[in-house]
Amino acid sequence: MIFMFKFSKCRRLLALGAATLALGSLLLSGCGEQQAAKSNEPVKVKIGWSPSACQAPLFVAYEKGFLQEEGLDPEMIQVDAAHISEAVGADQVQVFNGLVSKMIQPMENGLAVQATTGLHKGCVKVLVPKDSTVQSFVNLKGKKIGVAGMADAGTIIARRALHYAGVDATSTTTEVEFAVYGRNDLPQALDTGKVDAIALNDPQASIAAQEYGYRVLLDTAKDKPFGDEYCCDLFITSKLIKEDPETAAKVTRAVQRASQWIQAHPEETAQLELDKKYVAGDVALVTSLLKSYDYTPSVQGGHDAVYAAVKSLVEIGILKEGTDADKFTEAHTAFFKDFPDVPSN
Repeated sequence: MIFMFKFSKCRRLLALGAATLALGSLLLSGCGEQQAAKSNEPVKVKIGWSPSACQAPLFVAYEKGFLQEEGLDPEMIQVDAAHISEAVGADQVQVFNGLVSKMIQPMENGLAVQATTGLHKGCVKVLVPKDSTVQSFVNLKGKKIGVAGMADAGTIIARRALHYAGVDATSTTTEVEFAVYGRNDLPQALDTGKVDAIALNDPQASIAAQEYGYRVLLDTAKDKPFGDEYCCDLFITSKLIKEDPETAAKVTRAVQRASQWIQAHPEETAQLELDKKYVAGDVALVTSLLKSYDYTPSVQGGHDAVYAAVKSLVEIGILKEGTDADKFTEAHTAFFKDFPDVPSN
């Protein structure tokens, strides 16, 4: 009886063990299915945007579903362009369309982002009154330029243009005075003679030129050397690129696709921006702006734009003396494996 008891107990233990193993297998199988399901879930990506017509690649990538087709779950977060660095630092934004000249100094100061592709050219203008004696940047020596901020993209572009013209535009010994006004107040400051020129981003620049009859002294969409340079790149946080390069590549590919779509459909893009209230204005104006920007995305072009900006900003003295443009560019641009320079349609 004792033997039978032990045998029966052993059988029960074996049966219990078998049941436990079976349950364990079921649980492991269930976990595997959950992990597989989870891996198929769209990856959340936080995209920062501001109400500017030139940020159309972000709007189109979202509204036309290009991001979603890459298996992404994009969250569009409106951020004032002047505060994009703070938004990135607070981990509120992982992706944004940024003016290259404006982003160089924040990156030097530790902003952990990298450019992954050039998106388009143009979108900054320097304006003077129609009857102004200023015919070139050389004529601005000793005069006053109105800007939206000392670190604004328009200011950086104006300084670079002055430098190329042989006019001292450094922070300490500049031969030109910069006066800061609210972005919406700049056209009136020029109209009332408080400044001799203004540096302004579109669409405000084009609207001001149209409404006040201002003459365009510089248009970065076509005037050399800026006309050959991407003004705006796609920037992605270094953290996302390092931890999930596949997702970073997918975002880049989707936004490149959107940029190409804009090049082929500028009027539809303008209508989309207005209908979805990303920007204000009229279809004709926004369409004309989009047509002037050359939305042909390029990985190498984005890289070259960073290099060109760094090189000139070192010469001007905005970046630290001795900054190596090659090393800086290498550290702040990203190339994805098997990723084409200019994507095919």
